[in-house]
Amino acid sequence: MAPPVLLVIAHGSRDPRHAATVHALTGRVRAQRPGLRVETAFLEFNAPSVPRVLERLAAEGAAEVVALPLLLTRAFHAKTDIPSVLREARARLPRLHIRQADVLGPSPLLNATLGRRLREAGVRPGDIPRTGLVLASAGSSDPEAIAVIAEIARELRHTGWCAVRPAFASASLPRPEDAVRALRADGVRRVAVAPYVIAPGRLPDRIAAGAEAAGADVLADVLGPAPELARLLLDRYDEARVPVGASLSA
Repeated sequence: MAPPVLLVIAHGSRDPRHAATVHALTGRVRAQRPGLRVETAFLEFNAPSVPRVLERLAAEGAAEVVALPLLLTRAFHAKTDIPSVLREARARLPRLHIRQADVLGPSPLLNATLGRRLREAGVRPGDIPRTGLVLASAGSSDPEAIAVIAEIARELRHTGWCAVRPAFASASLPRPEDAVRALRADGVRRVAVAPYVIAPGRLPDRIAAGAEAAGADVLADVLGPAPELARLLLDRYDEARVPVGASLSA
């Protein structure tokens, strides 16, 4: 029996870099697990839409789909938008079994991806003890999502950074530029900003602009199609398709 199709659901953006990054990431997922069918859909702005992809899969005879939100926290899109779209699809396509996987974060693999991007931006291991880090997420009005970002910042503080502050490009405070300035006010002389965002777009651009305006020393790239992130997508897929108490080899 063929394994369930992995359907990666991204938010979508008018910025073409967003979709290009999502497709590069799903391409890396395919490369890591040859033989797994991986499809990509978007909630808005980009094609194909989630309903269209699910309709096509049902028409082609697919039996099962794992729908994986390309999201870092459980906020509105993960709790409301995607479940609603999937409920409607289940009602229209009763022969297609659709499971929703968990969001990506938090995860050590995401922290590893952050570390990769910071190293690529020029942060060396010896720099970390004298560098303050701004963990800059897109932002959310959901308290659970904000709490997750704050907890990740606390965890990162224990990995050697002299200070770590969370920041948000929208919906919440502080802004990235304010977090950079706060670290400077605390006496931190070297500051790095790490976008906790998967793909380029309006909010990552806002993070970059804030980092530049506040004079951050290092600005890392978005998480993008990193191998660690591709591995995490496959982990979430495996968790969703295996019943609790079962094993992949069962």
